[in-house]
Amino acid sequence: MEMNFLAILVAALSSFVVGFVWYNPKVFGTIWMNEIGMTEEKAKQGNMAKIFGLTFVFAFLLAFIMPTFVIHQFGALGMVGGPVEAEKALPSYAAFMADYGDVFRSFKHGALHGSIIGLFVALPVIATNCLFEQKSFKYAAITSGYWIVVMTIMGAIICGWK
Repeated sequence: MEMNFLAILVAALSSFVVGFVWYNPKVFGTIWMNEIGMTEEKAKQGNMAKIFGLTFVFAFLLAFIMPTFVIHQFGALGMVGGPVEAEKALPSYAAFMADYGDVFRSFKHGALHGSIIGLFVALPVIATNCLFEQKSFKYAAITSGYWIVVMTIMGAIICGWK
């Protein structure tokens, strides 16, 4: 099994598409800006190359680790102890992958696992930070919701793309 870097790249870029829609003023952008005290003028003062560049790096890191959460066959690969090409795998591994290599490899299944990661990882982390930072429920819901949607889409892309 190999990592599909094109799928990872597209999954990382999907976070920008979701963000463009999610944080649009006609969707949640205005509410989000009000909740954090952001103004148009202040937003324009940010270093956009730094903001979007690092945002892509972080989205890529998230997409890069996502296969271990959404593709079940990574568990079998982990038991081999190294690259299959290095001939560390026994013939039983090849037989297993021949029988089960594409089981649960669908966009729908990846979306399920991505949403679970969003609900059980992103939501608790963001909500905990919001509690200590005394941020509003609206802010926590908007920010967590964004990451749940992003992880759902990333999971779908990475698991379903073969």
